[in-house]
Amino acid sequence: MCNAGMPRHRPEPQLPWIEVGQALPTPDQAWGPLSPAPGLVAASGDLSATRLVEAYSQGMFPWYSSDQPVLWWSPDPRMVLRPQNFRFHRSLRQALKRGLLQSNFSLCFDRDFQQVIERCSHTPRKGQNGTWIVPDMLKAYRELHRMGLAHSAELWVDDHLVAGLYFVALGRAVFGESMFTTVTDGSKMALALLVSVCLQHGIDAIDCQQNTKHLASLGAFEITRDEFVGHVQQARSHPPVNWAGQTLYWDLLAKLDIVT
Repeated sequence: MCNAGMPRHRPEPQLPWIEVGQALPTPDQAWGPLSPAPGLVAASGDLSATRLVEAYSQGMFPWYSSDQPVLWWSPDPRMVLRPQNFRFHRSLRQALKRGLLQSNFSLCFDRDFQQVIERCSHTPRKGQNGTWIVPDMLKAYRELHRMGLAHSAELWVDDHLVAGLYFVALGRAVFGESMFTTVTDGSKMALALLVSVCLQHGIDAIDCQQNTKHLASLGAFEITRDEFVGHVQQARSHPPVNWAGQTLYWDLLAKLDIVT
């Protein structure tokens, strides 16, 4: 049968299914830019703190909805924020300075990680309905926090948690996850807290996962997956930071370029 002139269809890639106890594929096996889901590496039925450590150690993270298996991603390019490139907007600087003068204003780490991640779970990502932080994910990250590998940066006013973000830290490799706020610039203040500690301890990148206009407005930019994975391998070999004992390093933030 002659098929001259008939359209040729690119075959759909086969997504590896990872059983409990089986290692994840390496990031370089992620689906490419012409696939249905660029950056998708594998699917599994399990999500645990141990699996999260395995994934983050290779530059992968989970992202899926409640009607899906656990999906593991390693996008190329990867969005990162260099702390020295943080865009310290004038309005944020002024809001922080006003807050620091008030006795009821507090920026800290790990005071209430569980409340932070639960509040983040009620904040859908742009363009999505409902939460992507499903119950199994809440459970796994709480366990990661008990292991000292997941942390929260928090803003408290009048003894109420009003904004925060949570992140994973393996050595000096820092992976931002999600944030929430109930006050103007609240999540940006929590991020400024994290940035200042990274500056203090020589942490040179905060993983932001994927490109968004909001992240770009704060100074984040894209690097290749290979560059990102190389950074993770190098940074996670360094001693960890005592996050719960950290505070805002205002002098380091004040040295950053101010933008309008």
